[in-house]
Amino acid sequence: MSAEGQPATGPLLTVGQLTKLFGTFAACNGIDLEIRPGEIHALLGENGAGKSTLVKMLFGVLAPTSGDIVWQGQTVRIASPSAARKLGIGMVFQHFSLFEALTVAENIALSMAPGISLNRIAEEASALSRSYGLPLDPKAHVADLSVGERQRIEIVRALLQNPKLIILDEPTSVLTPQEADRLFETLNKLKAEGRSVLYISHRLEEVQRICDRATVLRHGKVTGACDPRRETPSSLARMMVGSDVAHVSAEGTSTRGAVKLEARHLSAPARTPFAVALKNICLKVHAGEVLAIAGVAGNGQGELFDALSGEYPAAIDDVVRIADKPVGTRGINARRLMGAGFVPEERHGHAAVSALSLSDNLILARSQSDRRAFLGGGVLGLIRQDAVKSATRRIAQAMDVRKSGDNPPAGSLSGGNLQKFIVGRELDRQPTVLVVNQPTWGVDAGAASRIRQALVDLAKSGSAVLVISQDLDEIFEVATEIAVISEGRLSDIYPAAELSREKIGLLMGGMHGKTETAETAHAH
Repeated sequence: MSAEGQPATGPLLTVGQLTKLFGTFAACNGIDLEIRPGEIHALLGENGAGKSTLVKMLFGVLAPTSGDIVWQGQTVRIASPSAARKLGIGMVFQHFSLFEALTVAENIALSMAPGISLNRIAEEASALSRSYGLPLDPKAHVADLSVGERQRIEIVRALLQNPKLIILDEPTSVLTPQEADRLFETLNKLKAEGRSVLYISHRLEEVQRICDRATVLRHGKVTGACDPRRETPSSLARMMVGSDVAHVSAEGTSTRGAVKLEARHLSAPARTPFAVALKNICLKVHAGEVLAIAGVAGNGQGELFDALSGEYPAAIDDVVRIADKPVGTRGINARRLMGAGFVPEERHGHAAVSALSLSDNLILARSQSDRRAFLGGGVLGLIRQDAVKSATRRIAQAMDVRKSGDNPPAGSLSGGNLQKFIVGRELDRQPTVLVVNQPTWGVDAGAASRIRQALVDLAKSGSAVLVISQDLDEIFEVATEIAVISEGRLSDIYPAAELSREKIGLLMGGMHGKTETAETAHAH
């Protein structure tokens, strides 16, 4: 791979006064940006700062209202993603553009030049994915893949295009530290070949580590630029949000009460050929605890969430217990009525219906658990709109959800703001048990801090909280106890203070012995 045809000097891409209006709202307002050949350039900002709108204009998904895009010295109009790819611009979206009914290879083929056989695409994708440490089965259907595996498809698909510029939107949000390290090696290789990377991430340590320059957006405008290697994560966060980001305080979570959530030898067969079977899962979460479950994407996290939430009930009632009552065969609404709350991994389509308003999404989630408050009496069960909208406003205020109107469609919110609403929707009920899968995936530092503190505070109030996460920073911030899931098996549960990143890494690889065993293996 090489970046042929690229001028040796001068910027690869220049953006001049680029503006995008939605009605009277300026999502991007007079943005200037320059990307040089062979650099990794960070684009930083809070959720809703305009980052996604900007890169969608660069990739031909959105048309600018005004301003110029200059590519290799020539002013261009990028009318579509295919036009962007022809120029040499590739992109990996935070929210995936994949067809679930198609295989990995078929999805990749949709963005490739016509005339290339599916077998050749499958072979090239498989080889490329292995070389970058992002293993993929080209024959697997996307519907059966985890979020982490779906993101691997997007990364491999972009790299197969042989781009001069690749735009990465939160590329490591579902990767393990080891996978992220391999990705960084790939990006440095692309940089050495003269390629450029526009890198969007809320993980500021990554930005410091691999990025040469950074441009900061706030409220749709460029508010600063810097060399991130000369900054600290705190100073970068301050540039993004305009103030210091609050640190998560776990003080007061040491009080341990009764067991509120328990899995007793929970097993479940794989529902599809590409799913993961759960094997003899045992766990207990006490009141006042935050149990965090770490693991590489695709090792049974989604299946465990489904079993604990009741989205896919078990065959035996006693394998899942809430407040010491068997609930294994009961569905999600029955478990909600017992005081449990659940936040799934995927925001769009699973946790929220993008086209529906926030209040309608609230009704969908809580129509049974809040039936008396939200639905009137009688056969028709008419919706009490005042109560629902009042609850929607209460949640938005409590979680600082920033939105364009009083009750907009869920899909109009930035990823972080929608996630704050979804988590707040459950916290508003003060559940005695909360199970959350990837609570801050792809959200900015300010939103992540608020969500994590809310989870910790819920545990402090006497609830039992189970967090499934691939973000080790997050796990160490919120957890009182930690376990690791690998190939559908859960490790022993350890006090968070007893585990290091290295020990968790060994457990992620399937070493499920006691801590001493992990230490001995690490020493070897």
